[in-house]
Amino acid sequence: MSISPDELEAVMDRWGTEERVKNYARRCVSFHSFAPPGLLIGVFMVDLAFEKLGAPHGSKVYAVAETRKCAPDAVQVITHATIGNSRLRIIETGKFAITLNEPSAVNSAQGIRVYVDADKIRRCPTLNLWYTNNPHYASVSNKDAIYDEIFEAGRGILSWERVQVHVPQKPQWAAVMCTVCGEMVPDFLADSGVCRTCLTGAYYEKSGGGLAQ
Repeated sequence: MSISPDELEAVMDRWGTEERVKNYARRCVSFHSFAPPGLLIGVFMVDLAFEKLGAPHGSKVYAVAETRKCAPDAVQVITHATIGNSRLRIIETGKFAITLNEPSAVNSAQGIRVYVDADKIRRCPTLNLWYTNNPHYASVSNKDAIYDEIFEAGRGILSWERVQVHVPQKPQWAAVMCTVCGEMVPDFLADSGVCRTCLTGAYYEKSGGGLAQ
């Protein structure tokens, strides 16, 4: 589900959303291509995590998202910790939660974990039905009420805690050629000289064509 950019602006104005959060929301929606509720909740989560971490907005941070749904995009847009720069990890726990931590040269770092609080979200009846995948949500006539509930509550549906984050160290590696397909892979991603694709099966099937230069 989603609302238009103009509708989003109206909701944010209606609830007196801070300009900083408005800008985050606009940028996240532009990146994500639409405005699902989870993305907007993610905006408040990242904003809260930055504040409690004590890191200036825009500073270098690392992140963990505990879901693949919506929250990672809020993290990537606002923090610039991305999958591609290896500063965002997605560890699927089934929870709508994120953690931010500053860089660390050792195996752990103090971080801030922010999550949707099951007790607090009950104060938002439509949002709670949607969030809990309650079958009664299907009969809600005004589903867009979710957006008013999100911006009225803001951080009010969230809780946070200080945590020690396990920091994976960058592995040392050398390139090896797979003995089956002949393509290059890091040695730690090969087993007895065979790449994972050839060991466990590829996500694709060759259909002919193409040219090896």
